[in-house]
Amino acid sequence: MRIGIQTSYSGDFRQTAQEIVDLEQVGLDVAMVAEVYTFDAVSQLGYLAAVTDRVELMSGILPIYSRTPALTAMTAAGLDLVSDGRFTLGLGASGPQVVEGWHGVPYDAPLARTREVVEICRSVWRRERLEHAGPKYTIPLPADQGTGLGKPLKLINTPVRERIPVLLAAIGPKNVQLAAEVAEYWEPIFFHPEKAHDVWGASLDAGRAQRDPALGELGVVAGVPVAIGDDVEGLLEFVKHGVALYVGGMGAKGKNFYNDLAVRYGFAEEAATIQDLYLAGRKEEAAAAVPDELVRQTSLIGPESWVAERVAAFAEAGVTVLTAQPLDDTPAGRRRTIETLARIAR
Repeated sequence: MRIGIQTSYSGDFRQTAQEIVDLEQVGLDVAMVAEVYTFDAVSQLGYLAAVTDRVELMSGILPIYSRTPALTAMTAAGLDLVSDGRFTLGLGASGPQVVEGWHGVPYDAPLARTREVVEICRSVWRRERLEHAGPKYTIPLPADQGTGLGKPLKLINTPVRERIPVLLAAIGPKNVQLAAEVAEYWEPIFFHPEKAHDVWGASLDAGRAQRDPALGELGVVAGVPVAIGDDVEGLLEFVKHGVALYVGGMGAKGKNFYNDLAVRYGFAEEAATIQDLYLAGRKEEAAAAVPDELVRQTSLIGPESWVAERVAAFAEAGVTVLTAQPLDDTPAGRRRTIETLARIAR
């Protein structure tokens, strides 16, 4: 199992990058940079590529709607070049609140679009003349939709790798099946080792049955809040606020993927309560309604012996990369956390 870190949305990224350089020396394997309605991930990943030597870089995630498929492919190839082949293209559908509210484009057919984006990226990386006719993307653009002057082109530069690894963030059954079929990595959220197979097992099996053997085994990337020590139990309450934000506030009723996941984990009544409270503006009460079990089993918070047991449980459930969200409030504390987690994982 490899150890990664999810970089913070806030603060001076140059300081974050220096910290990742430091963490690389104590066992950090992967650095993941998010892109929501933040600074873009690409410029930050390029910065990291310049200052790190070994750590693998991942976008976590680039929304499929915010760039054309060809630009996504070009961007990934450029990041793979400047990182000497250390980049993994993390993609996801995001959600309608961000896609329509921030990017101003319709949130439609996420499954079909994701499949086509991956197909187009791989065609670009192979330096094929780009010709694609799918339900969502037709390249070149047909004459009746433009000037009629478009022609098939191929990438001018030769990529470092003609198959850059792809990570798909997914939690819905069909999206998870697609990830298991076409991606090198799958990234769920709120990964519960003891319940993951019941929730996602059938989708993973169906996807793997259609998987190209050339892709190798599916890697699983799980993000986890981490605090290691004998006096960190209180941080479970802190984590509940983040869970409440997703389960309660990331989407309207009936359109919240994270709430659906909590229901599938067996917390239907609690998920409804969290959402009702959060949407009513009662955020503290919503956080208090988050079940202790959900937080405890999807986090690594406790004494080192407990964390070691939970790391083993994540590994047994198929996780290959743990992306830590250290809850320490100092660089020195985060260094100790990553160093300890790396030692446990190895």
